[in-house]
Amino acid sequence: MELQIDDSILVKSYISGDEKALETLINRHNQRISSFIYSKVMDRDVAEDIFQDTFIKVIKTLKRGSYSEEGKFLPWVMRIAHNLIIDHFRKNKRMPKFEGSDDFNIFSVIKDDKLNAEKQIIKNQIDSDLTLLIEELPEDQKEVLIMRIYKDMSFKEISENTGVSINTALGRMRYALINLRKIVERNNIVLTN
Repeated sequence: MELQIDDSILVKSYISGDEKALETLINRHNQRISSFIYSKVMDRDVAEDIFQDTFIKVIKTLKRGSYSEEGKFLPWVMRIAHNLIIDHFRKNKRMPKFEGSDDFNIFSVIKDDKLNAEKQIIKNQIDSDLTLLIEELPEDQKEVLIMRIYKDMSFKEISENTGVSINTALGRMRYALINLRKIVERNNIVLTN
């Protein structure tokens, strides 16, 4: 029986110049990552492109020495793939509907391009309501939320721009959303169109 080498050891080997280690990692996780991507995009060619882009990003990050997810290689790669899937949908202006979630995403109402006049008026009202709600947030949370939602910046870019760690930026975004939800509930605001 062959002993399976831990992902973190393979990552270290690859960083040290062992190209075979990356091949082993790709082969080990190929099926899971490919299936995940395909389940979201439902198109073989697009899934293949995103899979390739995912590993290009993985290789660049590893070669730069920016990888620090000790022992969590697969979740890290899956996060990269997930972000690239979202980028794909953004570019093609068609975010998929995520069924079965009780969590209403107040930002999903911002993105619709094809609106009739009535819906446009409602959307403008929601946008202005949302702007007022965002103003109520603490400064650090407001800053991260605006960079992420309105300027479409990655958490890495936000981290670099604000001088805080990625985890701090993620935390601020999380608290911003929690606080927005509380403000919406407290004031009985309806943010749907």
